[in-house]
Amino acid sequence: MGVLIRPEWSGDIIMKRNRNTAEQVNRKFQTADQLIAQGKTVIGICHVICVRKPTYHRWRQQYGGLQAEEARRLTQLEKENARLKKLLAVAKLRRC
Repeated sequence: MGVLIRPEWSGDIIMKRNRNTAEQVNRKFQTADQLIAQGKTVIGICHVICVRKPTYHRWRQQYGGLQAEEARRLTQLEKENARLKKLLAVAKLRRC
């Protein structure tokens, strides 16, 4: 039985993740809405706004009808919620 050897380069590839702000997502949706009105397909829209199809659909579900200010506030609330959950977990661990 042979041993499977990974290529030297296999662990060296690091993909940079592009994080879009709520304003950027909103701007991309405005462009997408214009393209939808022109009759473009979702795949064509995703190519133009430089996102993958699953990302586009996830954003539509998450930010669908929100304005830029509402989307920014939602992001702030999610961050605050995560911080409070972490504080609660630390407090529970200290009690035990």
